[in-house]
Amino acid sequence: MSAATPVWDPVQYLRHAGHRTRPFTDLLARVPEPPGRRPRIADLGCGAGNVTALLAERWPAAHITGYDNSPEMLDRARAEHEGVGLGFAEADARTWTPDEPHGLIVSNATLQWVPGHADRFAGWIAGLAPGGTFAFQVPGNFDAPSHVLMRELAGSARWRDRLSGVLRHQEAVLPPETYLEHLTALGCTTDAWETTYVHLLQGEDPVLDWVKGTGLRPVLTALADDPEARDAFVTEYRAALRSAYPAGPHGTPFPFRRVFAVAVKEA
Repeated sequence: MSAATPVWDPVQYLRHAGHRTRPFTDLLARVPEPPGRRPRIADLGCGAGNVTALLAERWPAAHITGYDNSPEMLDRARAEHEGVGLGFAEADARTWTPDEPHGLIVSNATLQWVPGHADRFAGWIAGLAPGGTFAFQVPGNFDAPSHVLMRELAGSARWRDRLSGVLRHQEAVLPPETYLEHLTALGCTTDAWETTYVHLLQGEDPVLDWVKGTGLRPVLTALADDPEARDAFVTEYRAALRSAYPAGPHGTPFPFRRVFAVAVKEA
């Protein structure tokens, strides 16, 4: 089992769709018009397709394909969003390369699952049409309690034999200045930045509910064949999260740092 092969649950993921979509809309606000009358657009790691649909709303004349390696996510995306000019296909960001020039290649909260993803940038930039854009955002919160506590618990005596190597570490993403260097060296005009959102989550154990849709998926997948062990891990982790993220009078504040980059290829 590895962190790159979790089984995804689109229903769980979409429970916090409003909060999860905001970074993508902030990224999209800085993406220029793709070149061409009907540009090709690729969404790498499209998930349930809800943000891919935003691309179609902004550029209705474009030919847009959302790519993902999760059958569960693709089934949901096709059922909810597939239509004229907007389709979905199975592909892995670790190996995908454009088969024709693209006006835009975008990735939302996916590249943290791709070890060494910066090494893929050159191929994607080469696949852009002149004046095309490569844009992405990734979570930059691997040093936050939600991740640190998960890793500490997975590495404890009780769990290390079952969960060794399953979870990602801080090096899963790079600092914005490193992305800036990589993309500028590839001949792009690059804008890179970071933002910390403070989401106000509602309900009982909302941070646990959030990570069940994303960061906790590798653990849930690794323990899927042992429900008793899975529930025991979640119970221990829930207690730790309650201490780290106490509920306030209006909900549970959940700080979440994200890293962004928009790289425009020379026209």
